[in-house]
Amino acid sequence: MAKPKLSRISTVDLRRELERRHSRVGAIQSRRAQLAAELASLDAELNAFGEPVVVKRGPGRPPGSKNKKKRGKTGRRGRRSNRGAAATRAQNTMTLTEALQGVLRGKTMGVTEVSKAVQKAGYKTNAANFRTIVNQTLIKNSKMFRKVDRGLYTAA
Repeated sequence: MAKPKLSRISTVDLRRELERRHSRVGAIQSRRAQLAAELASLDAELNAFGEPVVVKRGPGRPPGSKNKKKRGKTGRRGRRSNRGAAATRAQNTMTLTEALQGVLRGKTMGVTEVSKAVQKAGYKTNAANFRTIVNQTLIKNSKMFRKVDRGLYTAA
């Protein structure tokens, strides 16, 4: 059966169809919640057997599709690194927030000074823009750090 052209369907019929489709939303959401609960139960069962839950992603963008992201000579997106393939993420015993609290406790320092002091205290980082990361951390955690003046912070 051929579909009628949209211009030939009355607005009353269009509204009726939209209401019919919208009325199914509650049932679909309810079914989704049931499936999510069932999936959580299956995940718990797998965990009980010591099996990791593996979530497979979809196939991704089909070959030949448009809007491909441009990549640099390194094959990775974004800025190229001069650290080479063997670069690994720095491992720390404490979070940056904890390290900042330790350095700023009872002192007032500028962002550059704090970032150098944190590294001197043993916090390891490979970030080329570590000062920016420190600045964002100080701003984001306003309950832990108090801004004394422009660019000057202390532990709250």
